[in-house]
Amino acid sequence: MGKALSYALKQWELLSRYVDHGEVEIDDNLVENAIRPTAIGKKNWMFMGHKESGQRNAVIYSLVETCRMLDIDPCAYLKDILQRLPTVTNQKVADLTPANWLKSQKSSRSQAA
Repeated sequence: MGKALSYALKQWELLSRYVDHGEVEIDDNLVENAIRPTAIGKKNWMFMGHKESGQRNAVIYSLVETCRMLDIDPCAYLKDILQRLPTVTNQKVADLTPANWLKSQKSSRSQAA
């Protein structure tokens, strides 16, 4: 018990970080639940291609799950950004993140109305 308490006290700053920052979750259950289908299927996809395909898949899964978390249709999002991506400058690439994309969609709808 003493070792467990000692460990917890050494980690106290990290363990209580969510108290100081309201936007930080106390646990990572949302992320765990979002990646569960990928984790379950990873043995099936172990030899799915190039050695760097895992990194690429992680990026795509992150985008899709972020879209789902923000109530964005992942297909509509990916279709739009993949069409726009070839003409986007480095300075404007941040506009293509799901959160910023959603903001621009909302503002373009309100301007059209």
